[in-house]
Amino acid sequence: MIMNKTQQTITNGRAAAAVLAAGAGSFAMGLFTTLKAVSKTIKGFYVFYFPTGELSGISSLAVLTWLTVWIVLHTSWKDRQIHFGKVFLITLVLIALGLLGTFPPFFAMFKVFRG
Repeated sequence: MIMNKTQQTITNGRAAAAVLAAGAGSFAMGLFTTLKAVSKTIKGFYVFYFPTGELSGISSLAVLTWLTVWIVLHTSWKDRQIHFGKVFLITLVLIALGLLGTFPPFFAMFKVFRG
């Protein structure tokens, strides 16, 4: 068998970075939503655009989190082979936690701590 010296190793770091960043953005959305329920001060911080209220800040910060994580991971993983199974499992956990954080009965429990 003749091997071609110009063969390149196929890497999956770019795809893994994108997938994990999506999980991080989902988690951030749930975290920011839950934090809003805990503190009136934080709730006021999230108002970027008054007609939409705190949803404007929560969604904007979640997108900023997703983009930041994607850029950082893409830069460091772009030429690497990443264990995609682990990345996918972590992403699923982050998405599940993000969904939990946006579930009204969950974040309503934290309104008890708000004064």
